[in-house]
Amino acid sequence: MRPLAILPQRVAIAVGLACIGAGCAVGPDFHRPTTAAGDRYTSAALPEHTTGVDAPGGAEQRWAPGQDIPAQWWKAFHSESLDALIKESFQANPSVQAAQAALRQANDLVAAQRGFFAPTLQASFVPSRQKNPIGTLAPTLTSGVPVYNLYTTQLSVGYTLDVFGGNRRQVESLEAQAEMERFQLEATYLTLSTNVVTTAVQEASLRAQIAATERMIGIETEQLQIMQREVDLGAIAVSDATAQEVLLAQTAALLPPLRKALAVQRDALSALLGRLPSQEPSEIFDLAKLDLPTELPLSLPSRIVEQRPDVRAAEAQMHSASANVGVAIADMLPQITFQGTLGGTSTAVGQMFAAGNKFWTVGASLSQTLFAGGTLYHRERAAVDALDEAGALYRSAVITAFQNVADTLNALVFDADALKADLDAERAAERSLGYARKSLELGSVSYLALLNAEQAYQQAVVNRVQAQANRYADTAALFQALGGGWWNRDSGETAKR
Repeated sequence: MRPLAILPQRVAIAVGLACIGAGCAVGPDFHRPTTAAGDRYTSAALPEHTTGVDAPGGAEQRWAPGQDIPAQWWKAFHSESLDALIKESFQANPSVQAAQAALRQANDLVAAQRGFFAPTLQASFVPSRQKNPIGTLAPTLTSGVPVYNLYTTQLSVGYTLDVFGGNRRQVESLEAQAEMERFQLEATYLTLSTNVVTTAVQEASLRAQIAATERMIGIETEQLQIMQREVDLGAIAVSDATAQEVLLAQTAALLPPLRKALAVQRDALSALLGRLPSQEPSEIFDLAKLDLPTELPLSLPSRIVEQRPDVRAAEAQMHSASANVGVAIADMLPQITFQGTLGGTSTAVGQMFAAGNKFWTVGASLSQTLFAGGTLYHRERAAVDALDEAGALYRSAVITAFQNVADTLNALVFDADALKADLDAERAAERSLGYARKSLELGSVSYLALLNAEQAYQQAVVNRVQAQANRYADTAALFQALGGGWWNRDSGETAKR
């Protein structure tokens, strides 16, 4: 009867020989996960188009199902200034440079690990001065001289068979890591371009709000001057002029926070370009000079996992974790190594390879860890746990991707409705303000009615500007949510980056 302790080793050796012949590797083979995408992103069907109004940023937007996304999607806003800043950000932003360095590092690590498929060749030359204790030990030299110089040159060759595919799995894991870094770089480009667009839109919105507030301050200042003259003539009470003065002060108090927010946006834009705040760009953005894209690509739900860089990065991380399970299993199995040396030794450098001074060795070793306190077992379990974690993170990335698309689609529909409502409110408030002024001239209303009309109009203008900005920003968010079109970038454009 065969000892039971010998059977696992013999089985392992048999499996190893089979693996050598078949080129297989232990551990799970990675298969891309499948996702049930459905036929739409939102719970309710989308309208064929959004609401449209006759105002800047109020165009009707339509979906183009299945239409591909251009690599430079931001050109749909038709702004040369925006194009120039995004191009500069790709070149100078430190986040891009860090992601590029991480990708280069990952590729270098792959190349380094592939080197273990080749034999290791080492050369050595060892000169030494020695004295033998001839009173105790027999002399090592044929001449019997106790003091001598000894020169040894040796060439060593070692090669470890990748019997169970441990190195192949390690290379596979590192290649997946490099793939992950590549998609992380794409995600950096996408996030950066989107941030430049949204920051420019926010800047334009703030400039429009500041302009509207300044116009209101001018109107209210003029009104206050008229009222003060009427107070002097005794036509109105001092309290009426005081109320107008309070309104003017309240409106003027809105300017500093808006200007502060604008300064913050300018600093943010400088940072996106890789500049210091003192080096802010000369480009100035205005909502009226940005075109709102009217035909919006809408990728099929089944394509979203292919297009989103974050989902592809999570998939690559899952692939790497799967390969690491094979690495951990291979570490538990026998290792076979071949070794050989060739050299010569002599008391004279020129005689190292003379007859009788040359030597060589050839050998092989088979090693198997029998006990390591459970270290190898728990490393294998940890690798499986890491694979489970990567799988959960992948599923989370997929859910987030679909959520982002659904959120932006709904936002675009409601943004258009909000702009229409805000524009109607602004026009109504403007008419009401005009009526209040005429009625005041005729003496049919009090100054309080005029003040209320001015406040309503001012708030309506600000609301309309914010609604316009939301449409631009959420349009950029849709391009980002769909992946940004990185797959359509040609090799020449990639090289320029």
